[in-house]
Amino acid sequence: MIKRTFGIAALVLACASAFTVLPVSNAQAAEAKVECHLSFNLSGWSLIYKHAEGTGTVTCNNGQRADVKIVMVGGGLTAGKYHIDNGKGEISDVHSIDDVFGDYAQAGAEAGVVKSSTAQVLTKGTTSLALTGTGEGVNLGISVGKFTISKR
Repeated sequence: MIKRTFGIAALVLACASAFTVLPVSNAQAAEAKVECHLSFNLSGWSLIYKHAEGTGTVTCNNGQRADVKIVMVGGGLTAGKYHIDNGKGEISDVHSIDDVFGDYAQAGAEAGVVKSSTAQVLTKGTTSLALTGTGEGVNLGISVGKFTISKR
């Protein structure tokens, strides 16, 4: 019985290994390797309700580019007013720039007086958006909401 189980496991492993060495077509390889970057400016306020708007540009390594509008809404235990200048975002698990647009789930903690900064990871299905940026303002709190990227 043990030899039979071991034999079946070895066969499954051999089949799985064979599939990993099969060649991937150039179209599939190119489609899977699209990297997109977001550069943005954002300003907003919060007092229990959180609202921020901004603009930016998405560029992808396949030559696609789009000017975008960003809106962030949410709520929580927050208070403040701030702006982020020259923020950066790394967008992963996309096949084209069209995968970038839509609503991302957002949760974060903010703290800043005069100099503000943000570092967040947002998700939309399997797509992730890692944001970083610095700016000025006063903000303090914890919030949840959505971060929307749309074409401008």
